[in-house]
Amino acid sequence: MKLSVDRERCCGAGMCALTAPEVFDQDGEDGRVLLRDPQPPHRHHAAAREAAAICPAAAITVI
Repeated sequence: MKLSVDRERCCGAGMCALTAPEVFDQDGEDGRVLLRDPQPPHRHHAAAREAAAICPAAAITVI
């Protein structure tokens, strides 16, 4: 699994960081998504997919 994020598209809702904190975080300055691990280990795949699915701005892409 590979992940990418579009910080320009991100609205800062923070659902990704709440759903998969091992993979995503929020920037302390603007609240937008920060990708901690673009190739997370298998144990985090389900949470990363869920975070991408629930992102209100569709700013997360799963490759």
